[in-house]
Amino acid sequence: QVQLVESGGGLVQPGGSLRLACAASGNIFRSYAVNWYRQAPGKQREWVSGITVSGTTNYAESVKGRFTISRDNAKNTVYLQMNSLRPEDTAIYYCKGVTLGDSRWGQGTQVTVSP
Repeated sequence: QVQLVESGGGLVQPGGSLRLACAASGNIFRSYAVNWYRQAPGKQREWVSGITVSGTTNYAESVKGRFTISRDNAKNTVYLQMNSLRPEDTAIYYCKGVTLGDSRWGQGTQVTVSP
């Protein structure tokens, strides 16, 4: 079974950058599309970005031009490079892997953008 573990969160000042990683156990990760979601306090979880098995990427309007999603199948890892961070990007970030007949969530990583 595939398990997902996020890392890379932390505290950063506005305008700064962070790179999140979603690492998967198991060598079938390349068959999973991966999406990043985030949930801010008191708000619903929202979709941020996704990457398909073939590498096609999509972004929410709120992060387009600032965030970049990528995958390294050799390392079983999907990355979310976040630049020009804003206080409203503060949230717990989760990755979700999806394939035919299965979906997996990671445990989340906290991102805090504050002066």
